[in-house]
This record gives sequence, C-alpha cells and structure tokens, in this order.
Amino acid sequence: MRRARRRRLCAVNVPVICAGQVVNAGGVIVADDDGVCVVRREDAGEVLARAQKREALEEEKRRRQAAGELGLDIHDMRGRLAEKGLRDV
Repeated sequence: MRRARRRRLCAVNVPVICAGQVVNAGGVIVADDDGVCVVRREDAGEVLARAQKREALEEEKRRRQAAGELGLDIHDMRGRLAEKGLRDV
C-alpha cells in the first residue's frame, strides 16, 4: 500500500499571527507557568539582560529570606511606613 504524499509550498520568514499577537521572523517566544510572551528579535538581547538581572535580584531576596531576614527589611519598608506615621510592633 502506498502512502499519499502531499506537497505544498509555504511561505517562510513572514509575519504570522498567534493568539492575536504578530510574530515576526526571528522573534522569540518565551513561555512559563504564568503565560506566553513574544519578544521582537531586535529587543531580545536587552530583554535577556533585564530578565537575568531580575532573576539575580530575586535569588538574592530568596537567600536573605532563607537566612531569616524579614520582607519588611528586604524591601526597605520601615522608612516608608514611618513616613506615613506607621510602625512595626
């Protein structure tokens, strides 16, 4: 028995629309448990650098919390609360 072969020409390196978002050739798709993001190719380097910086800051906060430091101090909230007339008891 012979399998039927279908051959079609398709466009490549052209914009496509995915879930209402335009994705251009070379665009980066980033997905995790919280959702999906489309990053333009020309922005990918900057977005990566900013994401790595944020991840490092979050890791530092996790380390400080694991060492017993309060979120109130990690996020420097005491001064801001005092400005509003509030204090930690």
